This record gives sequence, C-alpha cells and structure tokens, in this order.
Amino acid sequence: MSGPLELPYQAFDSDHHYYEAEDAFTRHVHRGMQGRCMQWAEVNGRKRLLVAGKVNRFIPNATFDPVAKPGCLDEFFRGRNPEGKNIGELFGSLEPINPAYRNRDARIKLLDTQGIEGAFLFPTLGVGMQESLRADPEAACAAFEGFNRWLEDDWGYAYMGRLFAAPMITLVDPIRAEAEAKRVIEAGAKLVCMVPGPVPTADSGISPGDKRFDGFWGRIAEAGIPVAFHNGDAGYRAITELWSGDREFRAFAFNPLQGCLSAEAIHDTFAALVCHGVFERHPGVRVAAIECGSDWVESLIRKLKKAYGQMPMEFQRDPVEQLREHCYVAPYYEDDVASLRDLIGVERMLFGSDFPHAEGLTEPLEYLQELEEFSPAEVQQVMRDNGLSLVA
Repeated sequence: MSGPLELPYQAFDSDHHYYEAEDAFTRHVHRGMQGRCMQWAEVNGRKRLLVAGKVNRFIPNATFDPVAKPGCLDEFFRGRNPEGKNIGELFGSLEPINPAYRNRDARIKLLDTQGIEGAFLFPTLGVGMQESLRADPEAACAAFEGFNRWLEDDWGYAYMGRLFAAPMITLVDPIRAEAEAKRVIEAGAKLVCMVPGPVPTADSGISPGDKRFDGFWGRIAEAGIPVAFHNGDAGYRAITELWSGDREFRAFAFNPLQGCLSAEAIHDTFAALVCHGVFERHPGVRVAAIECGSDWVESLIRKLKKAYGQMPMEFQRDPVEQLREHCYVAPYYEDDVASLRDLIGVERMLFGSDFPHAEGLTEPLEYLQELEEFSPAEVQQVMRDNGLSLVA
C-alpha cells in the first residue's frame, strides 16, 4: 500500500521530524554560555557535538549528513530480524541528507507527494538534550530558548498552515518555563514539545504535575494548545543501570534486556499528570504521547482504576475518564491499534509515521495497513481529523 491515492482526503501526520541544522543550538545562544550548552569540536578527526563540555552520544552522527534511509529499521521494530544482523548492518548504506529534512519549502513539496496535508514537526537531536544538561538548569534553559529561536528562523511554527514545528520546553526552572511558553505562544506556536519523565532537579527529580509548574500549565490551558510528550532521553537509564551498569543513553543501542524491562517514562508521566491534579486544576490542558508507543496504556488504566477504588477522595473526577478526556496517543505502527481504540476511544488516537527516521515508515501512508479493522469513518479520525483538531 503506497501513495496518496489510498485516501480520498489528505492525511495529517502527528509525528514528522526534521534534522537539526548544525547551528540549531548555537545560533541564538550567547557565546559566553555555549561552553555550558552546546559546541562543536573535532575529536579523532571527526566532528562531534559537545554538551556541557562532554562528547554527546545521544545521536551517533549529530551532523546528519549522510543519514539513514527512512524506514530502514521497519522490520527490526516489528520484531523481525531472522538473520540476526547487528544494528549497523540493519541500517545499511547511508545517503546524503534530503533538502526536505532541513528546508521547509522542500518539505511542503514532499508532503504533496506523500498525500499529507499537514504535520507536527519534532526535533531529532533536541529530545536528547535536557538530560545531558540536568546539572546546569541555567544552561538548559538558555539552550532551549536559543533552540526555539532557531526553530522560528528555519521552520516557523505554522508554516503555510501545514508545518507545525513544536518548540521545546524544559521545566527545570518554572519561572523561565512559563516565560518561554508565553513567548512562543505569542510567536504563533500551535503546540509545544517536552520529553516525558520527571523534571530534573539538582539531586533527583520532581513530577511535572507538581503545583510549582502551574504557571506553565495555566499558560498552556489559556492558549488552548497541546503539549506533545515526545520520546527521548528521560533519564530512565538510571533504572536500567541497576541491571547493566550502563546509564548513558544512545539512540540506537539495543539489547534484549532493555527491551523487556517495564520502566516506561510516558506511563509514569501521564500517571503523574492525572494523580497530581493537572487536569483538575487546568481543565483546558491537552497532552499527546508521540513516538512512545501504546503498550503502556492498558497498564496505566488498570492502575488508575485500582487507585481510584482504593482512595477515591484523592480525585475530584474518575482518573480514567480524565485520561480519556485529556490525553491523545500516537501508537507505534507495530502496536495493537485495535486494542488501543477499545481502551481510549478512536477519537484520541493519532497517526504518526516518524518520517524520515530509520525506525519510522518509508512512506507515511503505509500506516493504513495497520487500520484494516477500522471503519472508513474511524480511519479518517485517526489519519486526519484527530491530529488536525489539536491545531485547529
């Protein structure tokens, strides 16, 4: 299945990506702060990104040129690797970066060929940077505030009403988070992006649902824009470190144990938002789980039901209903999407292809193959209407 002729309307993709320009984290960051934020350096003859003065390995090649072909890891993420190839072999040959991955006009032309009306645009590198700067909140804020100004330059927040690039917000400083949310909203942002997981503190972490962040959530609710929690480095490797001794996050480092452990940053983030009353205090807040899969949803609903049964006085409203009212989920294409429909309703499901990433789909509309059990009206909700409603 391929090509725009598969649908009688154009789709809306809730998970598209750009590859950051090399100056994305430096163009608008004061030179005096760059040593604490991001710099480029040559290490053993190779250009490497330094974050907080250390070589950063979140992405093996942060210059993105050459880059992996879209969808080259499709079979691997479906759990199929019968020849037992290592990750380098599965990536195959790299290719020169496509102009559409860094140029908004070229991306618009590409959307036309893909049968896509509009898309949310998320960082590739940016979702791995908060954890690397957790020890220096001032630097983290400076880095993301500068990054968002680069994003405005190169992509805009609602280019041609089709490309909706999401500025990155970190809550490490509640006052600056609220101020940056206000600024990007006034600049036209239609959504913002955060990584799931606890907000880093000097020696630990804290729930994003804590009341100290109500200024931020209030701004979001007032503006009526969604917060997209996109998978990245959430600091959860501290949990897997207990099993392996290796805490460093690398985007394409896999081993069977890590795939079988149960820690899910998105599960715990949405649990915290519900249990700590964000949706009760700010009923206008909407959140979306992007590129976090959906296997965690059943577990969270089961646990919320039990918590409500045990301590109903801790909730103003049924927590499961809060989840279903305020939370949207973009399942992985390899997930059981029919089961997700039964859990949260088709009106809360988002189509996301993860294009042009290696672990995404080669052609976004290949996602239709996963919706064979859905009616035409349900397909339209997933493939177009739900995502579009978040920025309408």
